[in-house]
Amino acid sequence: MLPFKRPSAAPAALPILINPPRLYDPRPNGYSHVAVATSPARFIYVAGQGGEDAAGELPPAFEAQVRQAFCNLLTALEAAGAGVVDVVKLVVLIVDHSEARLAVLRREIAAVWGDEPPPVCTLIPVPRLALDGMCFEVEATAVQAVPTAARAD
Repeated sequence: MLPFKRPSAAPAALPILINPPRLYDPRPNGYSHVAVATSPARFIYVAGQGGEDAAGELPPAFEAQVRQAFCNLLTALEAAGAGVVDVVKLVVLIVDHSEARLAVLRREIAAVWGDEPPPVCTLIPVPRLALDGMCFEVEATAVQAVPTAARAD
């Protein structure tokens, strides 16, 4: 699935992602250090998305679950009229976390965000998730600027 690109008629006040020069460069690891959103804004909260497909089937392979979870995340964002450029924060839960699983996550984030800066991200190793066999979950917070004319004061 290709990364969502903001339409050219989008509002000018977008979330800003910052990587301060006095901190290490987190981009190779698939995240940014700071996200700044300015109001008026529309906040979109996407619940944790796992690797289940539309039929509720969960593939056994970690990489397949990560890929499907991000596909599910993009579907949820699209339903709210948003895309990856609007995402300012991810929370990632990984069962049996390892450097190998982190490498899978990095590749998937790079594939989804492409040339866009990745959002801030917190990775939490966990012993178990909601379903048997589930080993990955991602939740997101997205922010969109609201044009002044569209605000209901």
